[in-house]
Amino acid sequence: MLLFHCSKIIAWAMDFHTLYKYIYQLCLTMQVVWGLDEVKILNPPEEALPDHLLQVLYSCDEPATVQLDCVVSFETGTISTFLLRQWNCVPGVNKIRTVKLNLPDWLVYQPDGIVPDSQWVLSCILRASVRHTGYDDTEKSVRAQHVANLKPKPYLSRRVKQHQLCIAWGTQMLQLTKQFIQKQCALEQETLHLLSSIYASTGESFGITKTLNPHRNEVLEYLRVKAISFPWCTLSIWIFVTRHCQEALCGVFHHINSQNSYITPVILLTKSGHLHIQMNGESQESSAFLSSFKVPLNVWCNLIVMVQGRTVAVNMVCLDNNQRTVKTSEYMFRFIIMFDDTEGYFVIGGGKYIPGVKGYFGPVIYHRNRIVSDIMSEFYVPDVIQNLNLTRWLQTCEEFSFDMNVKISGHSIKIQQRTEAETCSHAFHKWVVKHRQKSNPQCASWEAAAPRRRHAAKLAKLLVLKHEGRAVSLHDLGRALYSLSLHKLGKARSTEVVSKVLSLLLQAGCLADTRALHMSSVLYSTGLGVQKEPFKAWLLGLLGAQKGDRLALLHLGHLHHLGLHGQPKDHDLAYAYYANIAQQTTIDRHNPSPQQTTVEAIFVNDEKMLNIQTNENHHIFQWLKQQARRGATEAEQAIARMLFWGQQGVTPNILKAVRHYERGAVQWEDPVSMYDYGIVLLQGHGVEKNIPKAVTFLKKAMDKGHVPAINALAWYYEHFEKDYKQAIQLWEQADLLMCPEAAFNLGVIYSQGLYPGKPANQYIAYKYYLKSAERGNLRGGILIADIWTTGMPGFVNRHPSDAVLWVKWAAEHNGYLGSILHKALDAYLKNDVFTSLLYYMMAAEAGYAVAQFNVAYLCEQNSGGFLDPVYASDCMWRYYNITIQSQNPNTYAFIRMGDLFYERHGNRQKNLFSAAQMYTLAALRNNPQGWYNLGVLGEEGYKLPLSILIKLGISELYLADKELLLNALYKRCRDSEDADSFFPCSLALFSVYVQTFQKHYSAAIKFCTALAVVAAPTVFLIIRGMFRRRLSLH
Repeated sequence: MLLFHCSKIIAWAMDFHTLYKYIYQLCLTMQVVWGLDEVKILNPPEEALPDHLLQVLYSCDEPATVQLDCVVSFETGTISTFLLRQWNCVPGVNKIRTVKLNLPDWLVYQPDGIVPDSQWVLSCILRASVRHTGYDDTEKSVRAQHVANLKPKPYLSRRVKQHQLCIAWGTQMLQLTKQFIQKQCALEQETLHLLSSIYASTGESFGITKTLNPHRNEVLEYLRVKAISFPWCTLSIWIFVTRHCQEALCGVFHHINSQNSYITPVILLTKSGHLHIQMNGESQESSAFLSSFKVPLNVWCNLIVMVQGRTVAVNMVCLDNNQRTVKTSEYMFRFIIMFDDTEGYFVIGGGKYIPGVKGYFGPVIYHRNRIVSDIMSEFYVPDVIQNLNLTRWLQTCEEFSFDMNVKISGHSIKIQQRTEAETCSHAFHKWVVKHRQKSNPQCASWEAAAPRRRHAAKLAKLLVLKHEGRAVSLHDLGRALYSLSLHKLGKARSTEVVSKVLSLLLQAGCLADTRALHMSSVLYSTGLGVQKEPFKAWLLGLLGAQKGDRLALLHLGHLHHLGLHGQPKDHDLAYAYYANIAQQTTIDRHNPSPQQTTVEAIFVNDEKMLNIQTNENHHIFQWLKQQARRGATEAEQAIARMLFWGQQGVTPNILKAVRHYERGAVQWEDPVSMYDYGIVLLQGHGVEKNIPKAVTFLKKAMDKGHVPAINALAWYYEHFEKDYKQAIQLWEQADLLMCPEAAFNLGVIYSQGLYPGKPANQYIAYKYYLKSAERGNLRGGILIADIWTTGMPGFVNRHPSDAVLWVKWAAEHNGYLGSILHKALDAYLKNDVFTSLLYYMMAAEAGYAVAQFNVAYLCEQNSGGFLDPVYASDCMWRYYNITIQSQNPNTYAFIRMGDLFYERHGNRQKNLFSAAQMYTLAALRNNPQGWYNLGVLGEEGYKLPLSILIKLGISELYLADKELLLNALYKRCRDSEDADSFFPCSLALFSVYVQTFQKHYSAAIKFCTALAVVAAPTVFLIIRGMFRRRLSLH
């Protein structure tokens, strides 16, 4: 029965298959007869190719048009359709047509000046369609269509078109430019290294300011703008926290908009060590969350913040003794996060509105429009952190500090016990103790010291003894070690002692003496007496700068300003260091002390300036005192200024300076002294503060026409009387008289909206700040730099490179830098060249140009031969080379650099072109030696290049005779304002005249000489014959 049913089903299936076959053949016959609408691309290419022979199968049931289109969609979201071919379709059987695929050149070939550039192509589709006539050109008219995808190639990876035409000459020249020869996409800010070095943060309101620009590429910019309301980015920050925040919050990374408000993202550190992550939404609403973990102290950690739409994930990877720990927090915000990274500016560390984290910042990387998913799995420590090895230094320093603490505590206890025993014991006990000490002296285990720590251990014991057992701090021991180091260096007459003293300096630096850290850094950086080690020098500089040492901050600012010693050139990072020391400088100037001295630009080859250096026992100072007693007000002013600020080699003495101010003001009624005396009374420097008396003297000085007194009185009315109308009136009067402080104060008034009847106006304030800075006001320069580093939207563009110059200028007025320069010059005048060189190097490594010149000059002179000749030569080359890169270099540096190029210095080849360039720079700065040396080069047969003659303004002599060129050079040398150059330049010019005479008249001279030689015997014989004839007649 089952078999019967199966056979029946199989028979039915066979009948159905036969029926289906007949139906299919019938339909096919009907399609052939009636011609159904159909189109198909038979052999589409895989990618966009030129001149591809494309086969298209098509048919139609009534007259129609077959159309071949290319539909291109771009990354910007736009779609364009290009008609390639079009032909008629006649009803009937299927046909195959072969057409040449003529795609647009910009889709197939590279741009070359004839083929235009194109946008980024997202997709490319070939579309064949059958369209019936009688309809509008809409989708309804399409009866059949077929598409094929073409894989687009990046436009710089496409083939180059061989043009069958005559290319214009201009286009050919364009094709030879770097843009076409080097096929490369323009550099875009996609993965940004906001910080590629390490920044030492003091925990104050100073940080690294960065701004981002829109993409130049339209596609990338389209995607960036599209992602503003749905951010998709990653931020990686390396951080080393040395102390948790002492305020409510401290800055790690934050974003400020043009209205000076926080916007996405804001990453702060709390007092407890948690991270505060804040984001902003569409309607300016903001929200924040705290990380579930704490940032540990004294450990390098990598903070990775990933923003994915409304979700923010924070990961922290920390390295402690080569062990990696990972912490994670994630939070979803209730609103849509808005993040426009071109709005406002970013700050790493502290800023105007928040102090920074105390510690160090490592590399900071921002991945724009990208989530780096493998950043955790492919975790690595940046080379810059590994090479620095900060952790090792801190561990070694901690061990040393612990050892010294043990010794100080042990000696204190021992002395206290001895004191108690001596006060409480009888005579027999004293005799027993004394006898035991002589016969069997024993040391406790804590008293033993490693060889390199013996000096420190001994000093620790001496300090405890000096304080009679009272507690001695490690900082006191550090200062003592630094003083001992200076004492040993002061007695040195060669560089050999440096290596022995260096360990003492490092120990002093470990115990928080930042002066020792900077000196050690300078020794490692310059290689003076020790092996050069740039990374150690950098580490010690970072340690000093993080503790706020002024010279260390200057040193690091200088490194990143010029990109020296392998450090990256980064104006924003340099600004962070310079801004710190510049701010300290303004504070230091209001708090004068004996540790500060006015910064004076004195070159050690300037005999005139050296001869006016003095001290209180010098005959110049005594002569000034005598003149001051006789009523010479200028002498009184000079003495007071020297004593107050420590100028011209005089040690600061504020109390004595005030007595001279008082005598000049009271006895001689000198307006300058009245003003100075009024200021010290107003601020209480060296004298008890007396406001009414100060105002009296300031008014007297103003009545006598002293402009700074007008500004000081205005400050009094604003600060004490709160009379802004009177203060502004006086400031505007002083501003008209070119007072720099008055312009600054008016800027503050406009900035804070204190001008009666006028709202706050930051742009007017900016113009007053600029005016005061150009007149020499330090605070004005600092505020101009602050504006230029962030910009003022709509008014002032950002100028980070110029901002650095302003804060560098302000920072180099610091009194502690002046003190170092004073010590260097004092040592030089006392013929202590080694000590002078050491102090000048400390200032030179801080970037002070005059000190750099003086170091080069001392190395060049090498008095007494205390420097190795090779080291002296390298030192001279290095510092003269740095000097000529400063803003106002000493022209002697150009001359010496030219000589070094001319003389074939070290392993460097002789370079006459570079020598000529150096001499030219000196000549253009009115140094006659430059003109003279150019003439010497010309006399030796070197043809000066046209580029140099153009700079000198004598390009017309390029093809002239050598004598004409030499004549012009030596004439300019002779006619310079330097009287000392007149005689040698005149001699050189006379030599040129003689050579010219010999050249032009040598033939005539030779002919006359030959004629005289030939004619002389004949003339002699004629005269002799005539003489004899005359005798015979007689």
